[in-house]
Amino acid sequence: MSQQQFCFCTLALGKVYRALAGLLAKDLELYSPNTAFIILTDQPQEFSKYPQVLAFQHQQKGVKCYHDKKFAIAKALSLFNSCIFIDSDMRILAPVPEDMEWLLEPGISARACMEMPKKFAKALTKTDKNFLREIEVIKKAAQFLNLDPECENVTFVHEYLFSVTKSTGKEVDFLETWSILAKYFERNGVYEGEGNAIGLAAYKAGLPVRWSEMSGISFFNNKTELIKIQKGQSNMDEMLTYFEEHKRIAHPKRSILEKIVFKLSKAIMHFYRAIKYRIEWQEEKL
Repeated sequence: MSQQQFCFCTLALGKVYRALAGLLAKDLELYSPNTAFIILTDQPQEFSKYPQVLAFQHQQKGVKCYHDKKFAIAKALSLFNSCIFIDSDMRILAPVPEDMEWLLEPGISARACMEMPKKFAKALTKTDKNFLREIEVIKKAAQFLNLDPECENVTFVHEYLFSVTKSTGKEVDFLETWSILAKYFERNGVYEGEGNAIGLAAYKAGLPVRWSEMSGISFFNNKTELIKIQKGQSNMDEMLTYFEEHKRIAHPKRSILEKIVFKLSKAIMHFYRAIKYRIEWQEEKL
């Protein structure tokens, strides 16, 4: 294993995401062979064939798994000075340099982010009740942390690709505050949008957040790639193999009955976790 000061990390829970993380591990073996790839997963033994993967046992903690990304980052920062979190369903497309200057700067570098007030402004044009509820809870969460509820200086982080570099212990405060916010959001019925918690926690901890092109990391993300194709910045023919591989694993062919069973099992598991989470919360209050 290289003496590099950074690593990649991800969360891979369930059969689908473990399979997708396997493709990503092969990419990193090809394009960044000296870089460790830390994976928190429910089946670590499945990654034993990848020489640079450090797989650690993890069982989902939240009602949904989105905030569990913080455990992958915490593990990575316990071993390296910097980590690059990348969603397990993404791909690396080209060699990754071993000396990326932007990664040396303490704090969070995000491939996509926005000022939180801009997100609030979208609420004025939206009628989606879930989105409006999310905005309401963000403001309450800010007040919970004794921050400005309008979040004037808070940056929302699109969490699919971002790095964290240690900053004199501020990264520890950041992760601890994220843990608190994860519970706060889920207890208030907001189970996704972990980028809200990342932005609030970073601001509370004094950990800088900045947009970065993340030069040196050429990646495939099926959602952002479609946008790039629409803008003429990418070519469907060149990316077709990646789209097909993603679809084959993430959306396998199922019979109508299998689809019903799959959706029903997901709904039941979500309901079970939500009830369990609320019971545990009530017990903490006693």
